[in-house]
Amino acid sequence: MFIETEDTPNPATLKFLPGRTVMPGRSTADFVSPDAVAGRSALAETLFDQPSVARVFLGGDFVAVTKDETVEWSALKPQILSVLVDFFVSGRPVVEEDTAVEEELIAPEDEEIVRQIKELLDTRVRPAVAGDGGDIVFRGYRDGVVRLTMQGACSGCPSSRATLKHGVENMLRHYVPEVVSVEQVDA
Repeated sequence: MFIETEDTPNPATLKFLPGRTVMPGRSTADFVSPDAVAGRSALAETLFDQPSVARVFLGGDFVAVTKDETVEWSALKPQILSVLVDFFVSGRPVVEEDTAVEEELIAPEDEEIVRQIKELLDTRVRPAVAGDGGDIVFRGYRDGVVRLTMQGACSGCPSSRATLKHGVENMLRHYVPEVVSVEQVDA
């Protein structure tokens, strides 16, 4: 099995592409610490067993691993590649249970606006963010404010807040006039 790697805009995060589906459909899973795994992913648990792994994000066809500052990628990358090869060859499931992020309740009068927002996020934003090793997840909408969570490489990237404010917010305001602003919600 050959696994490619790609740099991300976040220098602490590296994207691993195993050449196969990691998470089915449009689902993703973001594990911000070993404690966040809680038996939900044997792959994430195994990756966190490696020294200096700080975060694991599972995308549709990639795994993004964030390291802490105590190690260089040249030392950690071979260990991560070995774990990934062994795991995918084993055939075990990547996740054990649903890892969906919960959304806030949406007022009935806002349902059409939320549908438009989600469609724009799914078609214009998520593919670009996935290309950088992350995801953007809708969390809620109220009084013109869209609440989003950045995951994976994007959550710790120095430019993520600028991406939200200048990129995503401007695009949503252009297509959905009811949107006033976008705010980051931590997981």
